[in-house]
Amino acid sequence: MSKHVLITGAGSGFGKLCALALAVRGHHVIATTETEAQALALRAEAPQLRVEKLDITTSDVEKVHEMDIDVLINNAGAGQTGPIADVPLERVRYLFEVNVFGTMAITQAVLKNMVAKKSGRIIIMSSIAGVLSAPAFGPYAMTKHALEAMGKAMRAELAPLGIDVTLINPGPYLTGFNDRMADSMWEWFGEQSLNGSEAELFRIIGEFVTTGQRDPAEVADRLVELAEADTTSENNFVPEDIREQLGLG
Repeated sequence: MSKHVLITGAGSGFGKLCALALAVRGHHVIATTETEAQALALRAEAPQLRVEKLDITTSDVEKVHEMDIDVLINNAGAGQTGPIADVPLERVRYLFEVNVFGTMAITQAVLKNMVAKKSGRIIIMSSIAGVLSAPAFGPYAMTKHALEAMGKAMRAELAPLGIDVTLINPGPYLTGFNDRMADSMWEWFGEQSLNGSEAELFRIIGEFVTTGQRDPAEVADRLVELAEADTTSENNFVPEDIREQLGLG
């Protein structure tokens, strides 16, 4: 049965791939982008999609009150690396504004109609960083840990209302996001930083995360499965053995 699916951050990466895959399968996809330029580009490329400019950190979220949504895929997000001792607070605040508060805002807006009809699914894009933190990737992991807490609480709270909440936890995938995030700390980090002596360590970790990244179609396929599934698990790691690969058991 076809569903009405809203995807945030669909201008590129997982969101875009998932939107195209769901449309091929006959679902009614509302693909949203942060900027109007991204929306124009996606409309030109994929006329089969309904594309809306929807910045989850602004009043754009009010647009969803007029939409009938069966599945919300919270894919929009931002990245930032850097040691906690040095990372500028404004960069961390921005991460939380997008990854946590923006995700919470669009979810609350969508839930108004879902609760009224007593059905729906919320899919939250977490990360392996939602259960693991590493040097330099602490700022990003902080936000994903917060999403884990939010998603798990919501799953328990909303199940009695007929609404399913699930988290997806990808490892490193080649969308360009990880590369941009790994490079972001070098915009401000220097030898005079408190952790300046560890610069080489941070470079090594960044190279580790961005080397051998996997095909993002794997994550898009898993998102499609979650959107269509009758039931879901609390967490969905992609690839499934990523925890074992990293020694998390």
